[in-house]
Amino acid sequence: MAFKIRNKCIGEGHPCFITFEAGPTHSGVASAIELVRLAARAGADAIKFQIFDPEKLVSDKSQLFSYDVLLDRDSGATETVSEPLFDILARRSLSTSEWREVKAVADACDIAFFATVGFEEDIAFLSELGCDSIKIASADVNHLPLLKLAAQTDMSIQLDTGNATLGEIEQAVDTIVAAGNEKIVIHQCPSGYPAHLESINLRMLGTLQSMFPFPTAFSDHTPGWDMDIAAVALGCNLVEKTITKDRTTRSVEHIMSIEEAQFGPFIQAIRDVETALGVSRRALPPEQIEKRKAIRRSAYAAQNINAGSAITEKDIVYRRPGFGIAPNFHEQLLGAVARQYIAEGDLISWTSLT
Repeated sequence: MAFKIRNKCIGEGHPCFITFEAGPTHSGVASAIELVRLAARAGADAIKFQIFDPEKLVSDKSQLFSYDVLLDRDSGATETVSEPLFDILARRSLSTSEWREVKAVADACDIAFFATVGFEEDIAFLSELGCDSIKIASADVNHLPLLKLAAQTDMSIQLDTGNATLGEIEQAVDTIVAAGNEKIVIHQCPSGYPAHLESINLRMLGTLQSMFPFPTAFSDHTPGWDMDIAAVALGCNLVEKTITKDRTTRSVEHIMSIEEAQFGPFIQAIRDVETALGVSRRALPPEQIEKRKAIRRSAYAAQNINAGSAITEKDIVYRRPGFGIAPNFHEQLLGAVARQYIAEGDLISWTSLT
């Protein structure tokens, strides 16, 4: 199944859809706009944010959230930080007018804009903005009323699965489909900030692909892009990678993000892998078949062969290049009679035999 997000198709047979996540790493409207422009300039297909009202989402403002920060680029030293979740969300909270400004810049840059949301009015707001896609956080995979409401819009639904069970994922997908929406992307999203290798479970992509007819995605929570490359090789249709201006910023998710100088190489690495994956059918073009003859072998006379002599094993040696009789015709060659004298070292051809 395939469908469009803005002007790009996502699904089997189409290039991997590349989303840059800037929701947790911008520091205000100016920062968000800058990241939109950088993502578009690098060639990303979409820029994603997170639209949450911390006052409505977090009931306990003292609830702590732990994550790692990068202290030093050279040594890779890190520190685990804990701070109130409310404070984290407040740093990335923008007003509706500011979000409209960010969306307008995205439209001008011809890059898709969508967001993770958590409340009914946020869904209505994204719809008002003319977004093509909406993401539901893994924490809300069992929030069936929210899923149903999102599905009733014309937007495609990106479903984060996080720590959800397969049963919960099935229930969420069934809810979306029952509401009349089959434009679904199912994300394999490892937990952790950053995620540990043991929690990534890339093979889940194959499980999701076998269970559902919808495009699959990988939301990367690891530094670098090795896991994204692996996900593309495993057939995922969308990758989501967090971006930042500075990985040493003391806030959540910067440590696992890529910086501006890496945006372009990240995208190019994915495109290179797609090219290298090629096709599953072995079809050699004529020029390749002709070129390979230079490194293949053909039959040469191992000794002088008189006219009228039958070819034996001791008469044949196989050498490069392969412009004569190939070794796979060895059995047919044995017993053939020399039409003419063939000197030692000469190429044996069918025209010289009867």
